[in-house]
Amino acid sequence: MLTVEKLSVKAGERLILDEVSLTIPAGETHILMGPNGSGKSTLLRVIMGLGDLEVVSGRIIFQGRDVTKLPIDERARLGIGLAMQHSPSLPEVTLKGLAQVLGDRYKNDWRSLATALNCDYLLERGLNDRFSGGESKRAELLQLLIQRPQLLLVDEPESGVDLVNIAVVGKALHQLLKQGKIKDREHSGLVITHTGHILNYLNADQGYVMINGKLVCEGNPRDLFEEISKHGFEGCVACAECKRR
Repeated sequence: MLTVEKLSVKAGERLILDEVSLTIPAGETHILMGPNGSGKSTLLRVIMGLGDLEVVSGRIIFQGRDVTKLPIDERARLGIGLAMQHSPSLPEVTLKGLAQVLGDRYKNDWRSLATALNCDYLLERGLNDRFSGGESKRAELLQLLIQRPQLLLVDEPESGVDLVNIAVVGKALHQLLKQGKIKDREHSGLVITHTGHILNYLNADQGYVMINGKLVCEGNPRDLFEEISKHGFEGCVACAECKRR
């Protein structure tokens, strides 16, 4: 589904990603962890084509096609979708208006999806206009559920969300990724988590730890999170250094 090959990315004069490589097969969900400012969100944004970011070297391959230089709208049409950690506020665009447009475009029943995500009372409000963290996450997921992209990029779905809404968000992601047997799955995902709560709802297949723009560890996501909880990200650095010796 997705291959990132030795991707290095700059923002201005600062190198944010340093030769990042990963592969997400069709039907798999991968988890990305790391301290704040390590480049996790930048990776998702550059895969989607967002922001003033310069790809210095490397490639992004989506379903066998090099999308490194494609504009964001073409990537979205190919089947890449992003739920951002902090979504922009668009008071002049109602959630209902956007949901209707997306529902017509992708032939999906947006009303039943809005009800399932407890978004009914948000429909007449401006998009993310004074939304709480949980409301913003549910509105973002509503848009993704309507579009049903083949590759989901989700940036910290637990950020600013209370425990009740984490369950709603987690179940929605589980539904969208259709997490049964791998052979029956149609969608893939790359999900950033800081708290690890989303692992209670996703059968994640692979985990990575990013520090200072590099992927320093990979393995079972639950095992990685358990080690991080015990020893912090410094343990991942020490592990990576040992492997290089």
